[in-house]
Amino acid sequence: MARSPASEFDLLIIGAGSAGVRTARMAAQRGARVAVAEDAPLGGTCVNLGCIPKKLYSFAAHYAEAFEESHGFGWSAARPTLDWALLKANRAREITRLNGVYDQLLAGAGVTVLRGRAHVVAPGLVEVAGVDGTARYATRHLAIATGGWPVVPPVPGCELAITSNEIFDLAEFPKHLVVVGGGYIACEFASIFRGLGAQVTQLYRGEQVLRGFDDEVRHFLAAEVRKKGVDLRLGADVAGIARLPSGRLQVTLRDAAVLEADSVLYATGRAPNTAGLGLAQVGVALAPSGAVIVDERFRTNVPGIHALGDVIDRVQLTPVALAEAMALVDHLFGNSRRSVDYELIPTAVFTHPSVGTIGLAEHEARARFGKVRTYRSEFKALRHTLSGNTERTLMKLVVDEATDRVVGLHMVGADAGETVQGFAVAMKAGATKAQFDATIGIHPTAAEEFVTMREPVA
Repeated sequence: MARSPASEFDLLIIGAGSAGVRTARMAAQRGARVAVAEDAPLGGTCVNLGCIPKKLYSFAAHYAEAFEESHGFGWSAARPTLDWALLKANRAREITRLNGVYDQLLAGAGVTVLRGRAHVVAPGLVEVAGVDGTARYATRHLAIATGGWPVVPPVPGCELAITSNEIFDLAEFPKHLVVVGGGYIACEFASIFRGLGAQVTQLYRGEQVLRGFDDEVRHFLAAEVRKKGVDLRLGADVAGIARLPSGRLQVTLRDAAVLEADSVLYATGRAPNTAGLGLAQVGVALAPSGAVIVDERFRTNVPGIHALGDVIDRVQLTPVALAEAMALVDHLFGNSRRSVDYELIPTAVFTHPSVGTIGLAEHEARARFGKVRTYRSEFKALRHTLSGNTERTLMKLVVDEATDRVVGLHMVGADAGETVQGFAVAMKAGATKAQFDATIGIHPTAAEEFVTMREPVA
């Protein structure tokens, strides 16, 4: 690769999250001189305040239920108690370890890490303000990978609420947690804290949680989390939050209902994290949401400036950000053949029970293909025939009538993400329902239901 003697770096990335770190490492391995600027712990939201700590807390939340279920299998023991401080400490230690892993990966690839807050001064020129002062760096290419940030709507008293950034380190475990929102983050934390032992009230102003998912999945999950004790209230909106003399919070709803809680978690969405970067000042086009507008090669309207990951607000998932990073590096320092296919992206929601899904919801498939067949199976998992748990599992296939191709696969049940990941490969390869039918299942598993459903329900 031809070096540019006029530039201190061939590529400078602002943001050391999933997209930024992958871009930096892969570009450096191609021979580029690379720097990444970051003013927070390495790893971004996923490692520090998202996927990893959330999944660890989800694991923790399952243990109380598992202890109860064990009685049906002959086990007896004293009722367990949660040591909230120990859980927090153990999580923090693991996150610190991962921060170190990211540091080693970047150092091993020869990437320069600039510790400080970055600001774009001009195309190809970035200023980084750190603890040791401010310095400027020139670069041939600039990539914006600053991710997203939680958004709290401006209701009276909103400053008393917390977001997913603060939920992991609450000083005291909340006996009553109010969760505001109906997306996957809100649903996950409602399930997690209910599993950990909190009283949880979830408020969502819409008609059903998980907007955009298959309708049957949405209604099924809502029923299951209510069975586990989450007080899910739909069509509910917050009018204001106030601090009571006791120190607790009073949440007043628009229908005049009043709740008292120890903490109020707002999980009502995330916005692209572009404030203060100087992008607009150098002419970079931004969407009304603040998202950086890019083309299929992740180029902005300003030559030399690129963006990827959650900051472009296409699909806010860590694996998508990693795929975008690989494509960008190939465009900048490779043969430009790699692209990102945003169709058939599998995803999971770590509620209790969890959701796994890939492809189209039934209503989307009908809108796109016209005639579709749906297959459905609902059952009590074998484990729960003895556990005493009333949890049920839902599995669903959506098939294009004209081609017999499976275009939607959905599951609500234990380890749904683990199950759906494997089927995602088959669907990406264009598997048909006939091929599903010809596949021999593993018995006894829940996953075998996906290859044994024979009669369509619609």
